[in-house]
Amino acid sequence: MSRPLDEGPFFHGTIADLNVGDFLTAGRPSNYRPEIVMNHIYFTALVDGAGLAAEIAAELAEGEAVPRVYAVEPTGAFENDPNVTDKRFPGNPTRSYRSSAPLRVTGEITKWTRLTPDQLETWRKRLAALLSRERGEIIN
Repeated sequence: MSRPLDEGPFFHGTIADLNVGDFLTAGRPSNYRPEIVMNHIYFTALVDGAGLAAEIAAELAEGEAVPRVYAVEPTGAFENDPNVTDKRFPGNPTRSYRSSAPLRVTGEITKWTRLTPDQLETWRKRLAALLSRERGEIIN
């Protein structure tokens, strides 16, 4: 795998309510496959990519989850996310990364491009298909 292309800033999308100085860590269930405990924490250099991840997490959560995007700082080494890099897209156009080291929250981002109702419905269908057919292998 190629070396990461970015030096930041970086962002993480989630439904967790966090504060500056909090840490995001690996060892949590996948948003997409809750039966898989993730060995890495994922992040991106694209604020809208983090927003998409936050909105998907909110869609998959039970109850009224609020999508949130945080500016984050890796505390250790990181690599290109192999789940998208060169597997689904040549190179790393999504500018997605992962690390086994924690990410430190440095701020909350409140503005990103939100999904339209039609886009959200498209994602609901994609996620339902992914979860019902056990597709979407995760390289953990």
